[in-house]
Amino acid sequence: MSVERAEPGPIPLLTNAGYPRTGGPTILRMLLGTQLRRLRTLRGISREDAGHSIRASHAKISRLELGRVSFKERDVADLLTLYGVVAEEERAPLLALARQANTPGWWHKYSDLLPNWFEVYVGLEEAATTIRSYEIQFVPGLLQSEDYARSVIMLAHTTAPAEELDRRTSLRMQRQTRLTQDQPPMIWAVLDEAVLRRPIGGRSVMRGQIEHLLELTRLPNVTVQIVPFERGGHAAAGGPFSILRFAEPELPDVIYMEQLESALYLDKREETDRYMQVMDRLCVQADSVSASRRFLKELLDEL
Repeated sequence: MSVERAEPGPIPLLTNAGYPRTGGPTILRMLLGTQLRRLRTLRGISREDAGHSIRASHAKISRLELGRVSFKERDVADLLTLYGVVAEEERAPLLALARQANTPGWWHKYSDLLPNWFEVYVGLEEAATTIRSYEIQFVPGLLQSEDYARSVIMLAHTTAPAEELDRRTSLRMQRQTRLTQDQPPMIWAVLDEAVLRRPIGGRSVMRGQIEHLLELTRLPNVTVQIVPFERGGHAAAGGPFSILRFAEPELPDVIYMEQLESALYLDKREETDRYMQVMDRLCVQADSVSASRRFLKELLDEL
């Protein structure tokens, strides 16, 4: 299928030096997808025509460009040819990136427990440099104590055997190890008071969770704010969400909203800007960081 198009000027491509050193395969897929989308757009080629060249649908091209699925090196080679990238020195880094992007992340050993929609999130979380979240029901997974995490997991997996519960809890705890590693992500969580009033796991578990939050807020990369009931309505009336930001400037912010059996991912600029504005207003409406710590300490005294 031929497409008439004007020849664009030189297109900047990734080099080996441009690969991120952390973040696992998800960030590599996103970077490669971004490069392929840029090449396709500049050449004036539709997703349908790109899909035809690799015997796939336009929907698969969309998923590839978003970094949501793994790449076949042959498909990347065919797309590069279609996009006019024929010089070996330009093709080699992108083909190498495709190979690296297919290396399983550490969470692959839990793939039998992770639905595809959440496995995407774990990869994004691993790659993010900043994660801002608003919650109305549970403490965010990255800030949960082990006992609280297990209690939350049991709510959704009431008939799971003990071994499976142990593995699900282990996965959540392993996700948290980034908080204290070198170059940890910045975590900024805004919690509705209801999150802390809901007695998940009972009084003892909630005491442990609040103590855990107080300890985490001593870390320079963790910020927690509380929205007390007395504030009434606020900017995030639509429900909980997270905003993930990445070090690579060519990658967009991603909005994550979890549903019962799926999740919604938004990365269009007009959408992410809107959620960022809501998050900024929430942080103004919430108690300050110091007032939130006092709130947690007072709540601990009540339990």
